[in-house]
Amino acid sequence: MSEPYELSLSDAAAAVSGRRLSPVDLVESTLGRIEQVEPRVRAWARVVAGDARRDAERLAAAVRAGAVAGPLHGVPVGAKDIFYTAGLETSCGSPLMAGFVPAHDATAVARLRRAGAVLLGKTHTTEFASFDPSPARNPWALGHTPGGSSSGSAAALAARMCHGALGTQTSGSIVRPAAFCGIVGLKPTFGRVSRYGVHPLAWSLDHPGPMARTVRDVAVLLEAIAGPDPHDASTLGAPPVPRYAAALDAEGAAPRVRSRVGVPDRYFLDGVDPEARAAYRAALDALANLGADVRDVRLPGLFEAGMDAHEIIHNVEAAAVHLDRYRGHAAQYGEKLRACIETGLMVPAPTYVRAQQLRTALIAAMEEMFGDIDVLATPAAPGPAPEGLGSTGSPVMNKPFSFVGFPSLTVPCGRTRAGLPLGLQLAARPFDELTLLSLAHAYEGATAPTPDAPPL
Repeated sequence: MSEPYELSLSDAAAAVSGRRLSPVDLVESTLGRIEQVEPRVRAWARVVAGDARRDAERLAAAVRAGAVAGPLHGVPVGAKDIFYTAGLETSCGSPLMAGFVPAHDATAVARLRRAGAVLLGKTHTTEFASFDPSPARNPWALGHTPGGSSSGSAAALAARMCHGALGTQTSGSIVRPAAFCGIVGLKPTFGRVSRYGVHPLAWSLDHPGPMARTVRDVAVLLEAIAGPDPHDASTLGAPPVPRYAAALDAEGAAPRVRSRVGVPDRYFLDGVDPEARAAYRAALDALANLGADVRDVRLPGLFEAGMDAHEIIHNVEAAAVHLDRYRGHAAQYGEKLRACIETGLMVPAPTYVRAQQLRTALIAAMEEMFGDIDVLATPAAPGPAPEGLGSTGSPVMNKPFSFVGFPSLTVPCGRTRAGLPLGLQLAARPFDELTLLSLAHAYEGATAPTPDAPPL
């Protein structure tokens, strides 16, 4: 019989709600797994075992009384260490924030708790969710990066140290580490999940989102954390949140795919290594075999200029976020974030405005492109996780969708000869996460219905 820590989020939640597994046993199993492998993986900034045990006891009593809080009742989760957590340190991967204890939860954290989740602690982030690496390692190969900036969340999930986690993406910080660690990560549409209580990197590019081991698990988490929040105006105009997991369940075990899947004419195969390229082509064939209409599509002419504009907006907004602190503590910033801030400080205001204007134009052009397709399929990264811990890899494949705010997701699509995971990235029109989840769920079911675990 599987250890409870090995269960998927969905299976663990079902076992708890069906009284086949106690939240106490589930949390104890997961804490035991952390004790076993965390010294090698180093995914956690801090673990609050005592708090988790008390929450598990409370939730176990609720089950005995016939009261289940929600779809995550008793399920152990982690939160990237830029999400505010009431009474629990949020240091953002920086000595400048050491000892900061928020008085309130981020909206996403509060919603996980309300759904019954047990917060095990805070997962490592790169410094202020930028490019200076965290201590986390890739569970598939400890000498390789787990990606960033949601490095600890991806590593903890792959190593079976939690069942779900929160990440954020400003360029490629959910999709890239998820791909590198062989899990599922979803960057929602901008405005689908509240940013309230999440330390910003670049306000207009930041996207909180769910990470887990399976597509259905991500759907459950997204449904729990999504929706309007009066503390974040960007969420107020979003359409209602679908019942994502129920929709996947209704499709059955062998759904027939009818999506139009676009294959981009350029950009997304530049610099992609041979094994990742072959895995991508195999994934396209698998989608076609499932019934998808796989067709070539031309990216807008503004596309490459938009990627340059992304860098301008990213750097300027990061400089604005950090300006006051940076003036007095520049030497305490990491090299990569310091370079980003210094670059942003040198950008003239008209250049930033022009970059935002170009962004608006590219969003319109991408929406027009999605009139002919339902999903755009690309590699999730130029290759597997790079060797070494001094870099978190390139977000080049992911930042287009952070820039325009369209939803994107990665699902595992095999491994290299050396055993490192590879990911397929799917993107859709705004607020159409359900189409992404449905296609990824069908692909996952046909190719890898049981997630692989790293040989730790």
